[in-house]
Amino acid sequence: MSASINKAAALHALNRAAFGPRPGEVDAAATAGARAYLERQLHPESIPIPPELTAQIRGIRTLGMTPPELFAEFQEPIRAAAKGDIEAKKAARRAARQVVQEAVYARIVRAIYGPRQLQEVLTAFWFNHFNVFAGKGLCSIWIGAYEEEAIRPHTLGRFRDLLGATAKHPAMLFYLDNWQNTAPGAPGARGKFDGINENYAREVMELHTLGVNGGYHQDDVIALAHILTGWSIERPGFAGRMGGFGGMGGGRFGRFARAREDRARPEAGADGFCFYPRRHDYSDKIFLGRKIAGGGMAEGERALDMLAESPATAQHLSFQLAQYFVADAPPDALVERMARRYLESGGEIRAVLETMFMSAEFSDPRVRGTKFKTPYEYVISCARAAGAEVVNARPLAGSMAMMGMPLYGCQTPNGYSNTREAWLNPDGMMMRLSFATAIGAGRLPLNRPPQDYAAGRPDGAADRPMMRPAEFADRPPPPDPAALAMTLGDLFTPNTAAAVENAPPRLRAPLILGSPEFMMR
Repeated sequence: MSASINKAAALHALNRAAFGPRPGEVDAAATAGARAYLERQLHPESIPIPPELTAQIRGIRTLGMTPPELFAEFQEPIRAAAKGDIEAKKAARRAARQVVQEAVYARIVRAIYGPRQLQEVLTAFWFNHFNVFAGKGLCSIWIGAYEEEAIRPHTLGRFRDLLGATAKHPAMLFYLDNWQNTAPGAPGARGKFDGINENYAREVMELHTLGVNGGYHQDDVIALAHILTGWSIERPGFAGRMGGFGGMGGGRFGRFARAREDRARPEAGADGFCFYPRRHDYSDKIFLGRKIAGGGMAEGERALDMLAESPATAQHLSFQLAQYFVADAPPDALVERMARRYLESGGEIRAVLETMFMSAEFSDPRVRGTKFKTPYEYVISCARAAGAEVVNARPLAGSMAMMGMPLYGCQTPNGYSNTREAWLNPDGMMMRLSFATAIGAGRLPLNRPPQDYAAGRPDGAADRPMMRPAEFADRPPPPDPAALAMTLGDLFTPNTAAAVENAPPRLRAPLILGSPEFMMR
């Protein structure tokens, strides 16, 4: 196999299983072989993380806090000041915005510098799959914990574990309203906690598991909502005060609840999830054609088991993964093999990805460079290729937002699209070219600590992502065009190569980063 073929295969692996190459990575992957690179990425525990990156992430205090701790530190002061000092309330809100900004910073620096690139790609993929909008109420203070606790540990594990972790996390419970889901007439029903809320039950089937054509019906949505009554959020004065505790009540709910004394006590964990027996429907249900006997929290666990084990879920997830990693319209045969591997392995994500990465369809030269980068992928890949020193991630986050993809800013539960038609448009291209010019000319203040970091906008966007040329005397040097071309494998069309060669030196790096080839992965 020639060196150019090796390099092309290595670049393809880096563009799909990573956020593009950093300096020297194409040659290293080509020497080891694309297959070996992919196999190693499938086992991130074998890849050491640089101590400086580990220290950097550990220094982000809010990432290590539990949802109850985050609520106590960042939300309680807002509540306490609600009827008091207006300035104190403003100060508390500014402090709360720090949580999103630190989550944004952690995600970006890990994506740029983390050697476990597939894990970083999958963290973004699965977060998007189980999307939570940071702009909805308490999700803003829980978004970093959600990614850290519910997504990141399960990116290559069993899908059932990932599904369960997201279902129980306070961020998801709040975003899709299941924290309010209460059986009508239950002794804990009052105020906001009075009646069935179907939001999460619908989305967990339509988006997270079975897919829109997965064979479920509205009756299943209703049944699952009843099954998940009482799955809520624990903290003093939050869910407990509004329907979690008190007398047992009467009727069928009281009779079932009195049958076992422990059902009267909420079951809470340190992560903020809590099951409230007095808000649960203990009647038997029919879900996806099967009977689920009334049994408290165990009903929900059984329903999640059924969803994770379904062939429809295997098909839906395999299509989603193949669409992201292979092609906008992935080959049916590949999706079928991936779905079969999912069922054979008990839903092991690593096994499904191995089937995909080692397939002829993935390595087919015809699929290389055919996936149009999302704004997130484009910005991260630019920073990686340029070898940027990122002390301040706000200009990168701000640029993503300006391109229409604010990090943690998708309002709808279906997440951002990863297909060409969603992002290839004139306005988006203008923003990309402006960004390529800015980073290619060294006009992004990435190497300077942000001023008043907590004063940024809630979506993590910078107030002004690009700086004027003379604003900082010590602005980062622009990337060297020749080194940048080598980093990217120097695999440009003759037209692009000629345009770069004939351009003034100061425009060559921006032209490379704004080239049609670099827009693709």
